Amino acid sequence: MEKIVTLIPSATEIVAFLGKKNLIVGRSHECDYPKDLNKIKKLTSPKINVDGTSREIHNQITEILENSLSVYKVDVSELKKLNPDVVVTQAHCEVCAVSFSEVEEIVANHLNKNTKIISLQPNTLDDVFDDIKRVAKGLNIDEITTKNLIKPLEERVEKIKIKSLKKTRKTIACIEWIDPLMAAGNWIPEMVKISGGEDIFGKSGKDSHWVKFDEIQKHNPEIIIFLPCGYNIEKTKNEVKNLFIQQNKWSELNAFINKEVYIVDGNQFFNRPGPRLVESLEIFVEIIHPELFNFNHNQTGWINFFN
Repeated sequence: MEKIVTLIPSATEIVAFLGKKNLIVGRSHECDYPKDLNKIKKLTSPKINVDGTSREIHNQITEILENSLSVYKVDVSELKKLNPDVVVTQAHCEVCAVSFSEVEEIVANHLNKNTKIISLQPNTLDDVFDDIKRVAKGLNIDEITTKNLIKPLEERVEKIKIKSLKKTRKTIACIEWIDPLMAAGNWIPEMVKISGGEDIFGKSGKDSHWVKFDEIQKHNPEIIIFLPCGYNIEKTKNEVKNLFIQQNKWSELNAFINKEVYIVDGNQFFNRPGPRLVESLEIFVEIIHPELFNFNHNQTGWINFFN
């Protein structure tokens, strides 16, 4: 039986989705889903204080990346003991997990020469499905089994697309970081479109980017959704409260006046490019077109800021 190490939460979720969770022998410190991973060794730790505000975290990350490849440390000695056959990591974002080049160096210098690295690099929803197929192939899962696992996910996406695209599009601002403000990119604009919305800042398949409040004010979106990476609902709501206090012009926006400001669990859902992006899509459509769908994610996956 192959031994697998997963160095990013989406990798753990994909491996579990493919029915190989029992082969995972090591994981990142952020891998917390599925829930029963406590006995699996944590192999990474952050070099920053993750309990700080979004501004404090941003400043720490900026400083570290000026002098280092990665925001995370790897327990190389423990990794050597585990001696995995497969390491699943990512080459998408230097802030999300251990840098890909560092993983390559560690594997080359400390592990068996036959250790296989599978790297995730999603930019769109289709890329996420392709990553699942790539991991499945790397774990020697046959194509028919993989296709049968992915098909229900694709059907859920298509069901939402068919119903929501007939509706009038609402303008949406998806905020991936709070201080400084960042507009979400990659798969998020595509998911907004599938949900029947128009993402006014993000470009499908393109990186997230910094945005000024003046730009948000200029476009005056009908709906604002906060989904910061690594933040749960409670932490996000507290920071958004402070944001609105510090910059009172938010209260002049249509989304604020009409109570269309939403907080979602950006940690568990939107920023983990794995199977649960379909649940993230369901959250989007519940917010954007509640008259169409109710998947019962309210209060667990999202809340209205004013409730």
